[in-house]
Amino acid sequence: MTDATDAQYRGQGTPDRTVDGTIDDAQEAAAAANAAAECSPYGTGWPERRTGPVVRRRRQVQADTTDQRLLDSRGPTDWVHGDPWRVMRIQSEFVEGFGALAELGSAISVFGSARTPVDSGEYQAGVRIGRALAEAGFAVITGGGPGAMEAANRGALEAGGVSVGLGIELPFEQGLNPYVDIGVNFRYFFVRKTMFVKYARGFVVLPGGFGTLDELFEALTLVQTKKVTRFPIVLFGTDYWGGLASWIRSTLIAEGKASPLDLELFHITDDVDEAVERVTKESA
Repeated sequence: MTDATDAQYRGQGTPDRTVDGTIDDAQEAAAAANAAAECSPYGTGWPERRTGPVVRRRRQVQADTTDQRLLDSRGPTDWVHGDPWRVMRIQSEFVEGFGALAELGSAISVFGSARTPVDSGEYQAGVRIGRALAEAGFAVITGGGPGAMEAANRGALEAGGVSVGLGIELPFEQGLNPYVDIGVNFRYFFVRKTMFVKYARGFVVLPGGFGTLDELFEALTLVQTKKVTRFPIVLFGTDYWGGLASWIRSTLIAEGKASPLDLELFHITDDVDEAVERVTKESA
């Protein structure tokens, strides 16, 4: 420890100038002394620096400080793509999602394929489900895209209910469908999934592809493992979902990979009124 650093440590201040009388040299000398003190902890033979909760040792000790890196406007800009910056983006997405949906009230999340044709029976079923849920007093949450999602949002809007779309950034941009009243676009799937679960009292799952299956099995897993308070999961379309239920029964349960009680985690129906009654009754 140098005399300058030792004086500062004892509360006696530091010299304003070095021998040659320049302030710059004094600042450099003080910085060097501080760095030397920080990098030579008691009882160790290696340099060490603590930066908040992070400890860096040996060759991982950085020569500059956090404030210096923050305030220095020069240098590369690829930091905006680094993991620390992504953490801030993730945090901001949670804040925006929570803020937009905090006062939503009772809601049901409706999943389904973005590829469902507008002139199909599945689309019309989605409209009827969205309308019936809104008439039952629920807001309707979808992924905000076209197809089955658009159908449910359309039904909710036409019935005077609250229509919510939670979009996702994809290589092929779809945008929010025109029937969405409250829309939030996310960069990260896992943040979006949190919103689907946090603000819903139940799920209605229309026929869909990998994305729909992903959302369905995440919901089933959360309920099965009691990570969330149990809520109803209704699969709409016996022809479409019957094969999946049979496979769960004949393979997963038969081979001991799941419990027979897990079949009670979801209900399959072709009836709109039954689907709405199921989620209304169980969510209450």
